[in-house]
Amino acid sequence: MRRFLSGDEAFAEGVRLARPQVISAYPITPQTVVVERLSEMVEAGELAAEYVHVESEHSALSCAIGASAAGARTFTATSSQGLLYMAECLTYASGGRFPIVMMNANRATALPWNIYGDQRDSLALLDHGWIQVYAENNQEALDLALMAYAVAEDARVRTPVMVNLDGFALTHTYETVDVPAPEQADAFLPPYDGSGNRFDFEHPVNIGFSAGPEYNRYFKYWEHRDMLEGAPCAIEAAEARFAEVFGRRYPGMIERVNCDDADVILVTLGSAAGLARGVVAKLRARGVRAGMLRIRYLRPMPSALIAEALCGARAVGVLEKDVSFGAEGTVFTNVNSALHQAGVRVPTFNFIGGLGGDDISEAQVEGIFTALARVSADAGDLPRVSFLGIDSPADAVPSACRPPERADAAAFRGTQSRGAGESSRAEARFASVTPAVPAISGTAETLADSSGPAICDEGGR
Repeated sequence: MRRFLSGDEAFAEGVRLARPQVISAYPITPQTVVVERLSEMVEAGELAAEYVHVESEHSALSCAIGASAAGARTFTATSSQGLLYMAECLTYASGGRFPIVMMNANRATALPWNIYGDQRDSLALLDHGWIQVYAENNQEALDLALMAYAVAEDARVRTPVMVNLDGFALTHTYETVDVPAPEQADAFLPPYDGSGNRFDFEHPVNIGFSAGPEYNRYFKYWEHRDMLEGAPCAIEAAEARFAEVFGRRYPGMIERVNCDDADVILVTLGSAAGLARGVVAKLRARGVRAGMLRIRYLRPMPSALIAEALCGARAVGVLEKDVSFGAEGTVFTNVNSALHQAGVRVPTFNFIGGLGGDDISEAQVEGIFTALARVSADAGDLPRVSFLGIDSPADAVPSACRPPERADAAAFRGTQSRGAGESSRAEARFASVTPAVPAISGTAETLADSSGPAICDEGGR
């Protein structure tokens, strides 16, 4: 059935079709709609599940762990500070091998307080033992709700899965989505069999035990091995079965778009891939050999696949909505690790944008390709890490976008309480800058001659 749904609503429909037996949740923007819809479904009798209203995110995941240990298929959802609050429980879930599915609405983390979307929350917890997958659109969000259970519950894996949706860009944006019939979903996802890792008085096993120095390494090794070797096989099997039942085929752990002959490739994650996909199509129509690599699963890390996709490029950019303060973007670090492991030598550059929900514009993405093309054509170099809208070569006049110095920071903060007609030195520093945006066309060499687009003001985004 075709329906017009937000990302949150689409994911809730996917969870309904997966038939979880226990749902524990605490609402937090922009995740709230998911748990509201599920609560309504349980109340209306559309979903036969125990819905547990808890007092915090820490309790939400603790409850899910207990329910999973009792043999139930479980679900929870969170975002931002809520995900950070339940961080202690994440390793209990992964170390206990409980196949919980959690939806995370990607949102900025404090301070400053911000409810809008970026990916600093999930990427900060990348190493807590959960499979992490990122949706590009609402249809994929719904489908991943089903596939996540198939992967998590696979006997080769038995690992929790975090499905990430960009806050507001997906969670609150409406698209037409195909909602499968329950019979189809049941044909794809059988009832959960928690035998072997649940409380069972007939066949007792240890759950939540301690392991000292002489044994601890074995459990960590098994956890790593099953994530690295078992999860990719389970993902491939789940996607093949999904295509067989529903007729929609997904590309695996990564998606390659025109990478085979590309001179310049942009790597991205989540909903930004839709924007990059459109820019690549536009540049290809003009004769530019541009490509895009979308990372769908960041854990387990598809290192060999990433290196294979990027090995023929002359310059690679990584566009991401997070930063590891004092270092670089987390995705950038992982991509460079993958290239190093494979012995692939290609210049890589990190473009950080979209922080706190800031828009990444089409012109900025074109500017990234323009900057990469200069490197590809040996016509210049780029900073290793740059911030869109501040100091990035993707902006035609980066200096016009720079933030105030520390001496001006107080004045900049003060603008929040000033009237609309007032201004400050900080506001003056952020004056609108809108030079003409040149059309990008031709080969990478001619693209390298372009001065690039300009993006600084909100009116151009």
